[in-house]
Amino acid sequence: MKTSDFYYDLPEELIAQHPLSNRSGSRLMTLDGSTGAVSHLHFSDVPSLLRKGDVLVINNTKVIPARLLGVRSDTGSAIEILLLRRIDETHWETLARPGKKIRPGKRMTFLPGKLEAECEEVLEDGNRIIRFDFEGIWEEILDEAGTMPLPPYIHEQLEDQSRYQTVYAKETGSAAAPTAGLHFTPELLDTIREMGVEICEVTLHVGLGTFRPVKVDDISEHHMHSEWYELDEKASDILRRARREGRRVIAVGTTSCRTLETVAAKDPSMKPSSGWTDIFIYPGVSFRCIDALITNFHLPESTLIMLVSAFAGKEHVLNAYKTAVEEKYRFFSFGDAMFITPEKPRLKSPLEEEE
Repeated sequence: MKTSDFYYDLPEELIAQHPLSNRSGSRLMTLDGSTGAVSHLHFSDVPSLLRKGDVLVINNTKVIPARLLGVRSDTGSAIEILLLRRIDETHWETLARPGKKIRPGKRMTFLPGKLEAECEEVLEDGNRIIRFDFEGIWEEILDEAGTMPLPPYIHEQLEDQSRYQTVYAKETGSAAAPTAGLHFTPELLDTIREMGVEICEVTLHVGLGTFRPVKVDDISEHHMHSEWYELDEKASDILRRARREGRRVIAVGTTSCRTLETVAAKDPSMKPSSGWTDIFIYPGVSFRCIDALITNFHLPESTLIMLVSAFAGKEHVLNAYKTAVEEKYRFFSFGDAMFITPEKPRLKSPLEEEE
């Protein structure tokens, strides 16, 4: 299957540049993966698509202000660092611009007297290992020095930085937001709980690699970036009970989906698990855990539209996207959402077979 099979034409004016004033006021397209049928709602209508006993799985990761603007200490020329992965207390794997000017031994200044750094290594993919020298508490200094690392297709400044966080964000570590969750408000979550829907938290720290294009023609040759995930004991208990009782598991976002499918692929009984995942889900890959997916509209030829196509069928997804363009839906991180049911049932888990 080719990368070009997942292309669709998107007018640039449909790329949302800012969030709506009301988080849950976005539009919501439903897609029935078994038939391809679509309907048009608003995100505040999500409770009408849920039922008592469902498990709604959210990713509780919190975005760090991972974009650092500074200067080279020797020349004073401007530089930009994007934090990707923390290695230890002082070292990070990063993206650096301009890369040619940031070589091993080069010093950088972000907050004079508070935050400086030195490039120690250039990796094969061009990423830099940078050692940060700072006085005080790292998280507080980063809050002072950094800004939110908005996706490259967003060209407007974000006035309220909290709008690039979900209302349930708490586990610090992401370089990008799990954007499907941006639509939820505390009030909407309360309504969902009152219906008898269980809300289950997992963690996957989203890397900036999620925005990297697929550069191979044959998608099976693409290698995903690695991201840290955790399914703790509480989440495991909720999911295991849901499976035994035949209740639906609904993932909020591709990050929650990738976490659940990573765990299920390693151990279908969904026991607690944590580690690094580079799972790549594309058509032909079977789902083991989720029964429905809430997600935003994704970039053409991206790994995310491939994941959605694996779940609901490529033709159904591309037809739904064509309809979304015609109906002038808002696309990508600050855009509208979809509620998707699968093209075919997922694989049964051992917990269900026990019953």
